[in-house]
Amino acid sequence: MTGILNRNLDESSLSTETAENFLQLVAQKIPGFDDSVLDIITRSKREIIVEIPIRLDNGGVSVFRGYRVQHNNSRGGPFKGGIRYHQEVNLAEVRGLANLMTWKAALVKIPFGGAKGGIACDPKKLSRTEIERLTRAYTEHLGDNIGPYYDVPAPDVNTNAQIMAWIFDEYAKSHNNCSLAVVTGKPLEIGGSEGREEATGRGVVIVTTELLKDLKLHAAQQRVIIQGFGNVGSHAARIFYEEIGAKVIGISNVEGAVFNKNGLNVTDLFKYQAEKGSIKGFPDSEWMTNEEMLIQECDILIPAALAGSINEEVAYKTTAKIVVEAANAPITTEGDKILNERGVHVIPGILANPGGVIVSYFEWVQNLQQLYWTREEVILRLEKILNDAYKRTYAASVENKCSLREAAMRLALIEVTKSIKLRGC
Repeated sequence: MTGILNRNLDESSLSTETAENFLQLVAQKIPGFDDSVLDIITRSKREIIVEIPIRLDNGGVSVFRGYRVQHNNSRGGPFKGGIRYHQEVNLAEVRGLANLMTWKAALVKIPFGGAKGGIACDPKKLSRTEIERLTRAYTEHLGDNIGPYYDVPAPDVNTNAQIMAWIFDEYAKSHNNCSLAVVTGKPLEIGGSEGREEATGRGVVIVTTELLKDLKLHAAQQRVIIQGFGNVGSHAARIFYEEIGAKVIGISNVEGAVFNKNGLNVTDLFKYQAEKGSIKGFPDSEWMTNEEMLIQECDILIPAALAGSINEEVAYKTTAKIVVEAANAPITTEGDKILNERGVHVIPGILANPGGVIVSYFEWVQNLQQLYWTREEVILRLEKILNDAYKRTYAASVENKCSLREAAMRLALIEVTKSIKLRGC
């Protein structure tokens, strides 16, 4: 399973109401914007709730609630979005994340609509066979609501390539075909894409280094703090350290944080975690809480784990010049306001973390064509798409004298609105 921190969601950071208010504020600044379109884009096209009974290993039966929200696919492609397994999964959370997926895909101009799914469960309390039964039953319950040309799931919190393989297999059985493109994030052996696992973390680095160029700052001279050592945070840390040469001074996980103001050896930290099963006790580092690490002096702060972790206190105290939303909605509404007032550059999630969905798009394309690319080709294509999205966002920010967050949403909103009008919806 994908490693995550315990999630303590701040409702103000992820609520649908907050997102709608921000959409309306951005829309009001777009000349000639048709207000009636807001009624379409603030509602989901379809929201699915399923009750999933499965047989447990002890012979008992337990019923789990699953969700799939399909927000908007007016741009013509299938819906796209991850599936998460967590005890706190609920309809409001999945709905908010499906919205975010719509804007991510629109901003980077890949042909997907936004969706998200999940099952309210604690995977730590389930065996591998119970998780497999649950996954297959969830896939069966969704039926024709997923498919290579309709809705394509992917991994998310506490799900991985193996779970995607089970979804593919169950779909293939019930639909009497072998459509690899029904789901992305699969193992390489059954249609997965090179570079998929590192894609979100690599995307975070790509966009951050582009902003540093515009700010005329040298990437190798930056001190970086990363909250989260799961899939996204660990790959971002490795790439910053090994490929960019930046000084990664703080890294955290659910236990706490390792910190060294002179820089951590990230390569050795990977080895240490593999051997010890923990980052605690890593040589030449100070151990502290997540909260303490977030306010240490740094140049770049990357929340890559918790929603709502960058609150008012952190926003006031951080010395970072750049805050990068590697996680979904890690900055609270008030925190974002304070960072903007202080002149801190915030790279919003819809620009910072679409790397995963972009390479999922590549996997989908490769599956449909049955023609596969090398890791080098995948990285080059990823860089091209993200660099283009960043340049358009930065230019819109300068032109409209607004934050990168507002500029990114403005571009995504215009993209979706145009498609709605052209289709005559």
